[in-house]
Amino acid sequence: QVQLVESGGGLVQAGGSLRLSCVASGRHFSTAPMAWFRQAPGKEREFAAAISWNSGETKYADSVRGRFTISRDHAKSTVYLQMNNLKPEDTAVYYCAARWVEDRRGIFDSIGDYTYWGQGTQVTVSS
Repeated sequence: QVQLVESGGGLVQAGGSLRLSCVASGRHFSTAPMAWFRQAPGKEREFAAAISWNSGETKYADSVRGRFTISRDHAKSTVYLQMNNLKPEDTAVYYCAARWVEDRRGIFDSIGDYTYWGQGTQVTVSS
């Protein structure tokens, strides 16, 4: 089965930290560009962070730059999102995504660029 499974979400106070994990199985997602998106209540899903499959290049939304760090461990087929200095505006369901296509070059920040998605993990930041 092709599967992306997120974990690490929860309830945290403003200023706190969480680390999200996304474990890929079924295909070699460790060699694909990956990203984190998030969707707050009443909002459209939006880009948060992305990472290339080979170069380690990263990209961040302005809203999270300087606070969030995306990384990956190819051996563990896992991508992480370290979230520091969390704010109430970060409250959302966070989704892991992978771009499994023939051409795996590049880094991407659009929903349509990604072909596989996890089920999401809830992050709630209280004030």
